[in-house]
Order: sequence, then structure tokens, then C-alpha cells
Amino acid sequence: MTGAREPIPFGINLSFCVKRWVTPKLWTRVVRERLGLDLVQFSLDLVDPMWPNAIVERHAAAIRREAQATGITIHSAFIGLAHYTFNQLLHPDPAVRDYAEEWLGRAYRFAALAGITRVGGPLGAIPARLDGSEAEALDEADYTDIITRMHRLGARAAAEGLSELYIEPTPMRREWPWTVAQARQMMSDVAGSPVPWRLCPDWGHGTFEPLYGTDHGAMEPWFRELKDVITAVHIQQTDFLLDRHWDFTVPGKVDPVDAASLLRRTGIAPAPVFLEVFYPFEHDSGSILKALETTSALLRRAFA
Repeated sequence: MTGAREPIPFGINLSFCVKRWVTPKLWTRVVRERLGLDLVQFSLDLVDPMWPNAIVERHAAAIRREAQATGITIHSAFIGLAHYTFNQLLHPDPAVRDYAEEWLGRAYRFAALAGITRVGGPLGAIPARLDGSEAEALDEADYTDIITRMHRLGARAAAEGLSELYIEPTPMRREWPWTVAQARQMMSDVAGSPVPWRLCPDWGHGTFEPLYGTDHGAMEPWFRELKDVITAVHIQQTDFLLDRHWDFTVPGKVDPVDAASLLRRTGIAPAPVFLEVFYPFEHDSGSILKALETTSALLRRAFA
């Protein structure tokens, strides 16, 4: 017996809200009333988990309250752009790595208070070399250290009652993982974590031709070879030349209908897909809303 084709859950990362719709009273209305969506991925650009406890707790309570009142599901929280700019768990100074680990631990606490059960994002970057050359792999000591920290973070997440932690592969040799094989190795090495680590690949990362070449097969190898550890996906419009994070009013190489077909064909569906777009801070908010309305409608149709 063959049932009807199930829609692919589609939502939006709140990256577009940074410095604009920064409170839950604002972004819940934008998401529901302007974009017609009820699924979001929270951005930790909107709440810094290192704020004093009283402030974090007040904001977490407001997020939980407004999401419930508007019928919005917050699938997960991602680290955002601000924290991503630091080298985090791969900084050359171990004390900075310790701070980054504590930042994530506090992010888990905030998420739990806000009713969010999954947290993730890229975990770090090694420094560039003086001659500008790029390493093919992390040093063994750096890799061992980040795996050890991921296990500790899994225990911290378990203590907060979280259900999943994410790592987002990025298209840079200084971050980890940036290949399918590296991602598989990392998932194997953290398999015993008290809270499972999973992958959230991004359409603009796995298609980055300056790193992978023009004949590497785009997103399909990531989806086919890692489908057992992929439980969320980021989508963006891009040209495969840089990690653009454009909306779908901009011409690019990602076709939403083809994307939906690939997700179904490789078995990734019904994992949720989140639009992740960034805009210059000086970009006017009105045109952003119009572009996101068009984009959300287009992707809703493609994933239905």
C-alpha cells in the first residue's frame, strides 16, 4: 500500500531578525503573520547565554510564552553569527577553548529554560598560517581535544534535558568537519555521547566549488552517505562560489523543487529544512520582509 507523499517540514532560522525583530513579541508575529510559518530555528544572536542569569531567565520565559501563544514550534537553537566569528573550541589558547565550552553549556541551559531541546552550530576554527596555506586536516592533538570537549558537552546537555546536539559542517579547511569522510569520522568518535550529536548540513556549504571542485556532486554525497546522522538541513540561495545565504528572490543555482526531490530521493526527508539568510545591517527592513514573504511562499510550495 502506498500512502500520500508527506510534506517536508519547512521553517526559518531567525538569523534575519538580528538587530531588527529581536524580541519574541516581534519575531513571532513576523514568522506567523508575514511569512505564514510555524517552525523556527532560534538564533543565539538574539540572546547571549553569557548575560546575567536573571536576564537570560526572563528572555527564555518570554520566548517560551510567546511561542506557545502563537503556535510556533522552536525546533532548535543555533549559535548565530556573533559567536561564530570567534575560533571557539579550536582557538590556539586553551583558556579561550574553555570559555567557548562554558558558553555552549550556558546556551544549553538557556535553551532548556526556553523549551528548546536541540542546540548546535559550527564548533571552531584553527588559526590561519603565516604563509596563507591551508592544512588538509586538524592536528591530532586539536582533534582529540575537540572530541573530548564534545563528550563533556554531551554530558552537560543531558543534565539540562536536551535531546540532540548539532554540528554544522562548513566549507573551510580551518574548521571541522569539511568533508563527508571527516563528518563520518567525527560522528563515529562522538557516538557514545550522553546526548547524541547529529549533522545539520547547509546547501551553501556542501556546494562550495572553490573547495570541492565543480564535479563533486553538490549536496547528494552528503545526503546519501550521512543520512543516518542528518536530522536537519539549512537551505539558502547561492551561486556555489561563496557561502551567500541569499533569499530566493536573488538568482542562483539552488532550485527549490530539485532540492525537495533530492531530499526525498536520498531519504533525508522528513527531516526539517530551515531557510537561513543574512542581510547587511543597513538593508531596509521593509524590502527584507517582502523578499522573505516571496521566498517562504516559494519554498512552502516546493516542500509540500
